Amino acid sequence: MTRQPAPVKTPARQRKPAFDREWGVDVAEALFHTRGYDAVGVAELTQAMDIVPPSLYAAYGSKLALFERALIKYATRNSLPLEQLLSDKGTPPAVLTRLFVAAAQHYTQDPVRRGCMVTEAMRADDAEAAGIATALAAKGSDAIRAYIEQFVSGADAERIADYVLLTLRGISSYACLGYSQAKLVECAKVAGRALSAEFKASSRPR
Repeated sequence: MTRQPAPVKTPARQRKPAFDREWGVDVAEALFHTRGYDAVGVAELTQAMDIVPPSLYAAYGSKLALFERALIKYATRNSLPLEQLLSDKGTPPAVLTRLFVAAAQHYTQDPVRRGCMVTEAMRADDAEAAGIATALAAKGSDAIRAYIEQFVSGADAERIADYVLLTLRGISSYACLGYSQAKLVECAKVAGRALSAEFKASSRPR
């Protein structure tokens, strides 16, 4: 009688760990912040996450939906602490100057992820991505305007608010261009001195 060979035991197939969607949002946030929405494609995202495109769409729906999640996550945990800065004690020019300086420091603290992710995303070529960023930025813009309107009114408040927002966005842009923290902090202080003159000339100082 011929003996049958014993069956060969093959190693059990290792199941690939389940994809961590929140980790994937972190990966996307880093890429979008560093390079911008338009420059980051699905291929780069999936390569960084070690998944295939269908898995990305299954997890997030679309590149745009993933971008929105990443942007909201950034705004929640990494953006400038605006509410805290505006609640500081001091004259309006002093408080807003500290806001400028804090922005200069915050937007240059990471050598790679420079500038404000939300601010820079407002300039995206993709209209939907820019719209998401603009809507998200509106809360901060409204808070700044509301703070200024406590001290001045009408056209004066609008002019000063526009100046503050323009300065903050300029600091973000120049941070992205590689300007040093020291240089941006000095620019922030110069902008603060200009604010002092504006508040003095305003129609209803407190």
